[in-house]
Amino acid sequence: MEENLFRLTIDDREIYLLGTAHVLEKSKEEVEKYINELDPDTVCVELCEARYNSLKDENRWQNLDIVKVIKEGKAFLLLANMILSSFQKRIGKNLKTKPGVEMLEAIKLAEEKSKRIVLVDRDVNLTLKRAWALSNFSDKMKILEVLFESIFSNEKVEKEEIENLLENGDLISSMMDELSTKLPKVKEVLIDERDYYIANKIFNSEGKKILAVVGKGHINGIIKFLEKKEFKTPPEEFESIPEGKKLSKLTPYIFGLIIAVLFVLGFMKGTKVGIDMLYAWIIASGITTSLAALMVMAHPVTIILSWLAAPIKLILPPISAGIFLAPIEAVLRKPRVIDFENLNEDLTTFRGFIKNRVTKILLVFAAVTIGAIVGHTIAIVWMTKILAS
Repeated sequence: MEENLFRLTIDDREIYLLGTAHVLEKSKEEVEKYINELDPDTVCVELCEARYNSLKDENRWQNLDIVKVIKEGKAFLLLANMILSSFQKRIGKNLKTKPGVEMLEAIKLAEEKSKRIVLVDRDVNLTLKRAWALSNFSDKMKILEVLFESIFSNEKVEKEEIENLLENGDLISSMMDELSTKLPKVKEVLIDERDYYIANKIFNSEGKKILAVVGKGHINGIIKFLEKKEFKTPPEEFESIPEGKKLSKLTPYIFGLIIAVLFVLGFMKGTKVGIDMLYAWIIASGITTSLAALMVMAHPVTIILSWLAAPIKLILPPISAGIFLAPIEAVLRKPRVIDFENLNEDLTTFRGFIKNRVTKILLVFAAVTIGAIVGHTIAIVWMTKILAS
């Protein structure tokens, strides 16, 4: 077959896999070519409904209730979605094309030719939730590190370099290798599970001749699962969010109890020791949280309140600093119509992320939450040393 087209004969059906790079104009041309040449009964595309809607409707953010998102505990999920979107948009901008254009082209042509269309990818939000739920604390910090690095990076890769890497699949392969070595659980959810899920949806699609338009990095995994033909319908184990361990749910309360015990022991040892420990708690947690707010250029009032909010963790264990402070930032700097209108463009630059009030609120949430965790850890070490002296 052609370089990016793979053919499988399964039972009495022909299944063609077209491997694409999500931001290359050439991929769009190949989609048109093979839909016309092969004339398939069914066209499968590596999209879920949420991603399809986001590609089709660029103004989807305009109805966003940012405070509601934070209160529902979905701020990190939304921020991750926006960062991933910004990374792809930046590459697309360098190549003067839109991300996902080949997927939209496949759907458009299939509709024009009255072909059956199947969205074969798992919901992106479910994938991110599973990745987060199955990661330990260290992996979660690495995920956040990778996400934030992609915002803060101002590196501009030349168009030819991107095209060559994506054409050869080297960039995708190296990314998979890095994920598998550094974050095995995340690699399993983002790649292995989705390979199985996509292959399952393709296998169970109707039609004697099927063309599946998928990212080049998924080709080998999908072929492996298709050839095994061992599928469940649907793959329920990959369509749910694993319940957190009971211990992880109790962690905030255990943390609060440890702090309370340290204070009790400190005051039992002497009033001065107890007061010194109180100062250590307030200073350590307050400084790191307010510095985190300052780093993302939060409103001055939010920065001041950050110093007060972090120590309150002692009496409100399950509530993160971000849940308290991000809504305050939203009130102080209420997102304007222009912020929603410019969101797609602002997602492509670090300056845009900081300037736009919608993304600013999410950055404040993430920054102060992480800052408070760091501060509380430093405070416990400091308090223990005071108690032991």
